[in-house]
Amino acid sequence: MNEDRVIGTARNLGGQVQEGFGRVTGDTKTQAEGVINQAAGAVQDLYGQAKETAADAAAAVRRSASGAEDIVRDTIEQRPYTTALVALCIGLIIGRMSRHD
Repeated sequence: MNEDRVIGTARNLGGQVQEGFGRVTGDTKTQAEGVINQAAGAVQDLYGQAKETAADAAAAVRRSASGAEDIVRDTIEQRPYTTALVALCIGLIIGRMSRHD
């Protein structure tokens, strides 16, 4: 849980208390401020959730990229002739595609 989620949750709970206090005392201004604080807290909590989700997704992409790099490195080290043949074929294909006869 990040700082935005903690602050948002606290603000939401504080707004609920404020709204309840305003309702009990009949103070509509305090009650309205409580509702506003609840909404602001909920928005900040959602923002914090979005940041966490984005951070998790970025970490997953980094792990996947690292895994793909390891696979390529292992393939090159374990099968150098196959790797050279594939590179040669790719080079020939690119060369034929770029020729304008």
